[in-house]
Amino acid sequence: MIRVRALLGNGHTSIEVTGHEEHAEGGRICAAVSAITQTALLGLQMIAEQYPDLVSAEITQE
Repeated sequence: MIRVRALLGNGHTSIEVTGHEEHAEGGRICAAVSAITQTALLGLQMIAEQYPDLVSAEITQE
């Protein structure tokens, strides 16, 4: 099961995506969730690079 948890409020947004589902639809659901998440992160990183005085994006890997 893939779990998406979003916390919105007080000017903050937090999104956590956990889990894996490779059985349903040949893994396409997991791939779709991953693609959407990665696209959002890359988009935010590009905005931060274009406007470093306005946006800071810190993406780390465990």
